[in-house]
Amino acid sequence: MDFALPEHLPVLLAEMDAFIEAEITPLERENMQYFDRRREFARTDLDNGGVPAREWEDLLDEMRRRADAAGWLRYGLPVEFGGRGGSNLDMAVIREHLAHKGLGLHNDLQDESSIVGNFPQVIMMSRFGTEAQKAEWVEAMLTGERSMAFGLTEPNHGSDATWMETTAVRDGDDWVINGAKRWNTGVHRATHDLVFARTSGSAGSATGITAFLVPTDTPGFTVPYYWWTFNMPSDHGEVELSDVRVPADAVLGEVDHGLEVGQTFLHENRIRQAASSLGAAQYCIDRAAQYAGDRIVFGKPLSVNQAVQWPLAELQTEAQMVRLLVYYAAWHLDRDHHMEVSDKVSMANYRANRLVCEAADRAMQIHGGVGYSRHEPFEHIYRHHRRYRITEGAEEIQIRRVAQRMLKFGRK
Repeated sequence: MDFALPEHLPVLLAEMDAFIEAEITPLERENMQYFDRRREFARTDLDNGGVPAREWEDLLDEMRRRADAAGWLRYGLPVEFGGRGGSNLDMAVIREHLAHKGLGLHNDLQDESSIVGNFPQVIMMSRFGTEAQKAEWVEAMLTGERSMAFGLTEPNHGSDATWMETTAVRDGDDWVINGAKRWNTGVHRATHDLVFARTSGSAGSATGITAFLVPTDTPGFTVPYYWWTFNMPSDHGEVELSDVRVPADAVLGEVDHGLEVGQTFLHENRIRQAASSLGAAQYCIDRAAQYAGDRIVFGKPLSVNQAVQWPLAELQTEAQMVRLLVYYAAWHLDRDHHMEVSDKVSMANYRANRLVCEAADRAMQIHGGVGYSRHEPFEHIYRHHRRYRITEGAEEIQIRRVAQRMLKFGRK
């Protein structure tokens, strides 16, 4: 068994670091209010529902423009979309590497923004869109001309998505949608919302749900407010749909089989979130170890105390195990249908997301009072990554997925 990374990756990472240093770091230094102790306040439009400030998002747009011009932004996409066809393993290694560099404009996960883009919506469109939809959507999403929020969760239904109450019924050639959605991330600027609605079947059935591309300016589509969260800014909107009418070509994928579209989104996101959480965890571990060696307490380095050594050793061991698991799951995703390896993806995701929370918390503890302050990044890392233990499927759902595969629940 070969544990070495593919030969092209170390060279690729070095080239990426050079690009960051030449193009992105100078831009970051000109806008330090978004990255130092002021970051949450500078990034948040406090008078407009707590959504991201437009100036902050403009800076992210400029970062992505430079990354796209240099050939990095679309790295993981197929060649026909201007990408390099980067594998899932490539993307896992890259996402870990970028997060391991710490907070910065090169990779700001609070906004799922990176010089190497994560485009699950493009992958969904590639797999499920008609030729007309692909022509209309793919390049427009990559350039920012169009954007898609994700409307799956509802006020009364989160992980139990098959029990959703939003419905869509045919009216001539159109569909009429009624219901409500919660945590519609990015809907404050999205041109469309991918709304999942029951079109047939009964509550609890996985079939009978359809995905609709709904323009956010459609009559009856409203966003009454945005949720203020543990991590700010927050672009998670509450959406209400009242007799929202869309044409037949607004359906993405097959009628009654919309959950397949949603599962593609989740699996593409989960493995890359896991890699990012791993990288951020390693950053916290490394910073804590360095500080423990430099900090002199009672006349000796803090690191000589077993109370400091042992938790860090445990975290370092866990990080190495999670790293192998993430790479293993990504390697399988490159070879098998995503549903065949969903248990491995779930294992990697929930373990990595727990790890980064534990590592950030331990880094705070070892740094003492300054670690608790906003002058260090640990509180920011914790608050951001803590949401991953809930979003994209709560960790309890991830564990349940592993148990289903292991115990063969639901299989004949």
